Amino acid sequence: MDAFYSTSSSSSGPYGATAYGGSGWGYDSLKNFRQITPAVQTHLKLVYLTLCVALASSAVGAYLHVVWNIGGMLTTLGCVGSIAWLFSVPVYEERKRYGLLMAAALLEGASVGPLIKLAVEFDPSILVTAFVGTAIAFACFSCAAVVAKRREYLYLGGLLSSGLSILLWLQFAASIFGHSTSSFMFEVYFGLLIFLGYMVYDTQEIIERAHHGDMDYIKHALTLFTDFVAVLVRILVIMLKNASDKSEDKKRKKRS
Repeated sequence: MDAFYSTSSSSSGPYGATAYGGSGWGYDSLKNFRQITPAVQTHLKLVYLTLCVALASSAVGAYLHVVWNIGGMLTTLGCVGSIAWLFSVPVYEERKRYGLLMAAALLEGASVGPLIKLAVEFDPSILVTAFVGTAIAFACFSCAAVVAKRREYLYLGGLLSSGLSILLWLQFAASIFGHSTSSFMFEVYFGLLIFLGYMVYDTQEIIERAHHGDMDYIKHALTLFTDFVAVLVRILVIMLKNASDKSEDKKRKKRS
């Protein structure tokens, strides 16, 4: 455990100060992957490629809901079941696990379908903007985690876990006592902040696990897929709420 959390010796090496130090940060640091071995780089390429395919599968699921209205409790349970099944399948059964990941992504897209359908009916540009914004945020936070010193952001794990616990308790309390619009939006913004943090933390954890021999790219892609969808849903909710408020204000001005 001490070795896991100890400071990487490369940070104090001949290129540590240049690549990661305050005044030496620049374009060269973005190209500096010397702390990441070629094997880990190949693993990350597989992870992100699998993530892209999972997102495409999720988009198909959302489209199926828009067309046939299939999303709901059954697809949510199916998604959870597919993920549980994936974790129970041995790592060497790669094709089966890959298929289960795609099935889980498709069912997740169908489960989020009602929100996406609402956005399409209200203003399709909101969906496009939310997706592009999520993709940019994901790329930026992932790059920050890759470029940063090894283990630099792993300390966030405890804070993020605590924040996630608070979020779950808030949702549990709201399900019992109900909540106002302001409390709901607080949960949305708070959840957005937490999952943006998880983008950084999970990326560095994946890199560290890969350095220690864990090359399960399917499981790692699932982790990042969960973060991506969680951020996308919350950005979509925020944008829909803001657009709805603006629409209401316009109607009030016209009436007055």
